[in-house]
Amino acid sequence: MPKAVFYQSIGPELVRHDIDVDGAALTRREAITIPGGNIQYVWPHPSKRFLYIVSSDGGPGTIPGKKHIASAFRIDPASGALTPHGASVALPSRPIHCCVDGSGRYLLTAFNFPSGITVHRIGPDGTLGEQVVQHEQLDVGIFAHQVVTIPDNKTAILVTRGNHPEGAKPEDPGALKIYSFDNGTLSNVASIQPGNGLGFGPRHLDFHPDKPWVFVSVERQSQLYVYRFNNDGTLSREPMFIANSLADRANAGPPQMAGAIHVHPNGRIVYQTNRNSSIEEIGGRKVFKGGENNVAVFAIDQASGEPTLVQNIEARTNHLRTFAIDPSGRLLIAASIQPIALRDGSTLPAALVLYRIGADGRLEFARKYDVDTGRFMQFWTGMVTLP
Repeated sequence: MPKAVFYQSIGPELVRHDIDVDGAALTRREAITIPGGNIQYVWPHPSKRFLYIVSSDGGPGTIPGKKHIASAFRIDPASGALTPHGASVALPSRPIHCCVDGSGRYLLTAFNFPSGITVHRIGPDGTLGEQVVQHEQLDVGIFAHQVVTIPDNKTAILVTRGNHPEGAKPEDPGALKIYSFDNGTLSNVASIQPGNGLGFGPRHLDFHPDKPWVFVSVERQSQLYVYRFNNDGTLSREPMFIANSLADRANAGPPQMAGAIHVHPNGRIVYQTNRNSSIEEIGGRKVFKGGENNVAVFAIDQASGEPTLVQNIEARTNHLRTFAIDPSGRLLIAASIQPIALRDGSTLPAALVLYRIGADGRLEFARKYDVDTGRFMQFWTGMVTLP
């Protein structure tokens, strides 16, 4: 089984960890500081020799920032240690997600405010190059949150979340924006959304390893949507299935949110996080109001693609923003974004939470590492398989 390493971001710092899958444990190694401010997202090259990081001195909410860049790093094939590789490139605003296309020749970056997408060339040596000029006005929706190319590399998908109504401001619709992708050039193909996109707030998606199914985490409604790939690389206009991701939907409401989503390597299980950081003021102190923080586990019917919720396992921390599955499919590591004060006067710290994955895909808590995030956030974590 290929060796993987685990990376953890805290603000501008990226920490490398060795993984003991059998022991469900991490060993912290070195940390490096990324230029450009806080790490927003990370994606490996298909060759597994390079890692691409988008960063910004902005942050969630209303902090736009002034410096936004994409950087390339070389991955040591034995240890996973990182070294800078070539010059960084400037980005137009705070990035929220990035990916490398299947050919390894392009870095695609998504931006949420304003919603947008860029494509940069990647040289044969893995260094970042110039931005690809797009010849068409792209439909980028409202509040993009993820950009990916589908496995055949002929289509790109921008997941646009939209927004809940707020005060006098009406709801912004969500959608999956489909583009053709040819030598770095994007062209509008379709906008996939139920009705007018209201009541649909997708965040991230993932692909089944060998079936024509796409699993979409619908953040604002705490649901899982399953779409079918069409032969032309687009998606079905309507979802095949819609499933609830919460353990107790009757008591859920904004700001209850679904989060990251990943398909198990065997395609039989889908994992999705439920997050809640709602606060209330008690005695002059802002504390956690309540809500679900857990990992939802769905069994996937391999004939139809239908998901069945089989488990919600507690996070034991607050707001799981990211998680990853080791290549063997036996260990899941989830990460919370920041600490939160509790009603009893204590504080629940940010953490890395390790779960063993059973033969049936269900999770068993293994251990938790509390994380001191200081004034930063634990904004991204992930595993990278070494070459």
